[in-house]
Amino acid sequence: MIKIKNFMFFLISILVILMIVINFDTLSSRFKDILRIHPELVIKPGNEYQKDDSFLFVKQVDSYTPYNYEELKNIFYSVLNQGWNEFTFYCPVEYQECLNDVADISYDKLLLSNINNFVHPYNSYTSIKTLFDETGEITIKVTHLYSNEEIDRIDKDIDLLIENVIKDSMSDKEKILALHDYIINNTKYDVERANSETNSSEYDSARILGVLYDHYAICSGYADLMSVILEKLNIPNYKISSETHVWNALYLDNEWWHLDLTWDDPISTSGKDILDHSYFLIDSKTLRELDAGIKDHIYDKDIYMEVN
Repeated sequence: MIKIKNFMFFLISILVILMIVINFDTLSSRFKDILRIHPELVIKPGNEYQKDDSFLFVKQVDSYTPYNYEELKNIFYSVLNQGWNEFTFYCPVEYQECLNDVADISYDKLLLSNINNFVHPYNSYTSIKTLFDETGEITIKVTHLYSNEEIDRIDKDIDLLIENVIKDSMSDKEKILALHDYIINNTKYDVERANSETNSSEYDSARILGVLYDHYAICSGYADLMSVILEKLNIPNYKISSETHVWNALYLDNEWWHLDLTWDDPISTSGKDILDHSYFLIDSKTLRELDAGIKDHIYDKDIYMEVN
């Protein structure tokens, strides 16, 4: 009797093992589904620097559950655009390539840098990290380029600058021109940082602080300051970057234009300050004509589609 019971137990065990082996993929999939029962998302409001504009390359989203690569890319943009320091969302079961696409985006520094160009400079990052695991949980952590204390300081001074330089009677184009000229006349290009192999300088010229307080800038400092000014004038804009340079694009009079303060503030051999307007509100055709044989303004037309 005992032998029969032992045999039956052995036979049942073999059958159970066979069932597990035969249905391993199904059971594994169901187990993963159980792990992917996620809590509700916590959606906080964006900060005061959130842009309401949607662009051709990236858009602010209302849903943070992605179902394809494009929606995932827009979530990365939206997290930055909202000014959040950290945000957690989840891959749905239906989106089987979600984690692979998360990895592709999070490791693509050039893509993230281009996405960063569409957000307000105060919400832009100096570093961004993405944590994710097999349960489909994704956490984006953002370290912002400007601290709250720095923003408080420079924002007040930008308001004062605008108040002192422009008049209400001016058209938007006249306002932009007056501010363009003021910035260039009070700023020198930071040759030391530009020529340094370590990108070092005694000035904070890569950021707005260098333009306002050190009166030295490289292209990112010029572009950040002008972007903040354009936001305050309620003019849609973003930054454009090539491999070596960054400048502004803006929407005015139903058209998109290029605006490059760096190239309108050229370095002279005599050391004399020069104010130029060659790159003030020009279209892409003019930009290409001015740049014949020069690579600084060669940008990705699949990203910055408005100015094509």
